[in-house]
Amino acid sequence: MDKDLCEAALNAFSLQGIEFELGHEVTGVEKNKNGHLVKYKSRESGEKKTLSVSHVLVATGRRPNTDGLGLDNIELKPDDRDFLIVDENFRTTAANVWAIGDVTPGMMLAHRAEDEGIAVSEIIAGKVGLVNNQVIPSIVYTHPEIASVGLTETEALERFHIKKGNFPFVANSRAKANRDTQGFVKVIANAEDDTVLGVHIIGAEAGNMIAQAAQAMEFGATSEDIAYTCHAHPTHAEALKEAAMSILGKPIHM
Repeated sequence: MDKDLCEAALNAFSLQGIEFELGHEVTGVEKNKNGHLVKYKSRESGEKKTLSVSHVLVATGRRPNTDGLGLDNIELKPDDRDFLIVDENFRTTAANVWAIGDVTPGMMLAHRAEDEGIAVSEIIAGKVGLVNNQVIPSIVYTHPEIASVGLTETEALERFHIKKGNFPFVANSRAKANRDTQGFVKVIANAEDDTVLGVHIIGAEAGNMIAQAAQAMEFGATSEDIAYTCHAHPTHAEALKEAAMSILGKPIHM
């Protein structure tokens, strides 16, 4: 996720009473009569610590589940991370075998797999099937929600000269009416041609709002295109318009 989203999320969750121990690694977990004793240490100083908790959630990532598919029978071998390698048309190295979704490299998201399923069905039927992996949105369903599509600021800076605009929900009429003004919308654009490179949102309606950003990017929209598209008032979506307008130096409510 974009660094500004990470900082905002850390602040929002800290205000909710969640405590964070960053830069640490867990060295062991022991079960006891009260729950669990977690042992961990600082990566920087090596200081050892313990934490008594009722439950432990282990979230160390996911791997594709390609076991038991009989891949050896068709001489189809996963890579060293158990992914199936496919070409631009989702074909594997085995004849008449296609693969989509979480068993292939890429974002492990249900909506990506859904679009790839549609695309590969059309390809098998002799038609054109496409999925633009550059504009697949990601959403974290926390409160506030977090949503992104396209390049983060760090990624964009590695490839382009950029310009960016930011608009806080505290200046958005709908967010104020709902008394939920945490968060902001951030738009990143190419400084040379104004093409939108990424949109990052943290706020109550981020998951719904990111669809408009993804569609705009699919059509190669500029920040000016978004800024001068009429948005209904009062809506959370106006924050996306105003973030784009701030790139042009013309935000209305800030």
